Amino acid sequence: MPRSFDTVRRRVLQGLGVAVLPMSWPALADTYPIKPVELVVPASAGGGTDALARAFAEAVKKHLPQPAVVNDKPGASGVVGMSDVLNGKPDGYKVSVVIAELVILPHLGLSKFTYADFQPVARLNADPAAITVQADAPWNSIEEFLAAAKAKPGEVKVGNSGNGSIWHLAAAGLEDKAGVKFNHVPYQGAAPGVVALLGGHIDAVAVSPGEVAAHVQGGKLKMLAVMADQRLKAFDKVPTLKERKVDLSIGTWRGLAVHKATPPDIVTVLRTATRKAADEPMLREQLEKLNLGFAYLDAEAFGQAMQRDHDFFKQLVQKLGIKP
Repeated sequence: MPRSFDTVRRRVLQGLGVAVLPMSWPALADTYPIKPVELVVPASAGGGTDALARAFAEAVKKHLPQPAVVNDKPGASGVVGMSDVLNGKPDGYKVSVVIAELVILPHLGLSKFTYADFQPVARLNADPAAITVQADAPWNSIEEFLAAAKAKPGEVKVGNSGNGSIWHLAAAGLEDKAGVKFNHVPYQGAAPGVVALLGGHIDAVAVSPGEVAAHVQGGKLKMLAVMADQRLKAFDKVPTLKERKVDLSIGTWRGLAVHKATPPDIVTVLRTATRKAADEPMLREQLEKLNLGFAYLDAEAFGQAMQRDHDFFKQLVQKLGIKP
C-alpha cells in the first residue's frame, strides 16, 4: 500500500530522533473534546450567570461529544472565575462565562487582564439593571425611593455583586443622574445580595430582573424601575428610568470565551457548538422562563461589542470618580 507523504515524513524524523508534532491544528479539533469541558462561572450559584450557564450546558449536550460541566467560582466581582480560565491550559477544556465586569474592572485596577486576553466564542444574554426593594418597603415608586435617598444621603443601602461590578456601576450611575448618595454594599454575586435584601439587611438591590423575578412574582419583593430603553415584556407594569425623567440605560451581558492562546480549530468547534445550542428552542424557552434576555452575538460581533463597552465604561468610571 502506498504510504502518504506525512507517514514517510514522520518515520524519517522519528529515525533522526526528532519529536514529531501534528501537521496542523485540525488533528486536535478531530479529537476535541475527549473529556468534559469545564464551564467556569465567575459568580455565585443561584444567580443569573449561573442559571444561564446551566441552561446552556443542557442545550449544548447534543452538539458536543462530551458534557459541559458548570463550576461556580465567585469572588472579586468575577476576577476569581475569569482568572481561573486564563491561568489554565489554553486547550479548550476551561471555558469562561464572561460577564460585563470584564470590561469594567481593568479601569478600576481590580484585574490584570482585559477582554483582549480572551478569544470570544459568543454572547448569549443581555439584561438591564433594575431597582428592587422588599414588598413591604415604604416606597411604591422610584420617585419615592430617590426622594428618601436624597433626604438621607448615604443611608439607603443598595446591594451589588461586588465593588466595581456592573450592578455597582448601575447604582453609581443612578446616583449621578438623580443627584443622590447611596451606601453601596458589595456581595460575592447578585444572588447573595438578593438574599440579604430578603432578610432586610439592605434596602434595595440594583441587579437584573431575572435575578429577582421569582421573589417579585412570589410577592416578597417589588421592582420599582428598570434601567432599559423600553419596558420589559415580563414586567410591563414596571416603568423605565427614562419614563421617570432619569436618563440612564445600563445593564449586563453574558457570553462565552476562552484563553486567547487556544488553538483556532478548537475555538471553531466551540463556536459551532454554541451557535447550534443557541438555536435550540429549549435554551430560549429556559431563558425566557428565567427572565433572562436572549441576545446572541457571534464571535466577531461580540468582540466588537466588548471593545465598545470597554471604552464606554472607561469614560463612565472616570466621570463618576469610582475608586476600588
